Amino acid sequence: MMRGQHVVFLLLLWAGGACSDDAHAILQQVDRNLAPDSYEMYRKLINIEPDGKRKEFVLYTAKKGRESMLALFLDPPNDAGRTTLRVGDNMWLYIPDVGKPIRITSLQSVVGGIFNNSDLMRLEFSTEYTAESLADLGDSYLLSLKAKTGAVAYDRLKMTVDKETVLPLSIEAYAASGLLIKTLHYRDIKDFGNGIRRPAVLETDSPLHVGYKAVMLFAKLRPREFADEVFTLNRISRAEELR
Repeated sequence: MMRGQHVVFLLLLWAGGACSDDAHAILQQVDRNLAPDSYEMYRKLINIEPDGKRKEFVLYTAKKGRESMLALFLDPPNDAGRTTLRVGDNMWLYIPDVGKPIRITSLQSVVGGIFNNSDLMRLEFSTEYTAESLADLGDSYLLSLKAKTGAVAYDRLKMTVDKETVLPLSIEAYAASGLLIKTLHYRDIKDFGNGIRRPAVLETDSPLHVGYKAVMLFAKLRPREFADEVFTLNRISRAEELR
């Protein structure tokens, strides 16, 4: 966000007071600061076990609007060609050797480790969550978010947002029971070009998986428009053509 835009944004919040409308406005700005409405990017996922053993994946990802996303596995070689597709709350996994997309859920994980399919295929926070409240922590905000549907992996999120950048610093993810499932940490803000300046690293740990860690690295994030048919089951086997 440019400095002038940032000042105007804060003035609007001050004029309205700290209410759910303000929380929603901040959440929408977080979404826009993290990525354009439609884009492509590359990601590396690293699962780290307590003994230091690592497993890495490289994915090409495309997103269109607030409803559609796909991720194509490029590496390791035995996973190359696998593709996940999300349209709204529905998710599928295509495996070349199987040849037919299979349904998957947000709580499952096509990569194993702590990142689940919801983490890998998140559209936008404001699409999946309602911002219920906002607390001022001085240099940051604390947003309390509630899932809009039961299809979302986490019932509630507590998102700490840096005031200056309006980007997330950390997110605590909770089950409906109130159990803390995991904490996501955003680090290493980089300039990706095209006005995109955001964290290049996402790390997560979980009290349910003591000693395990997962890291997501972002690269070559840039705006790109896609045709609607790209995000259909008929085209899921042709994701490689997008690169």
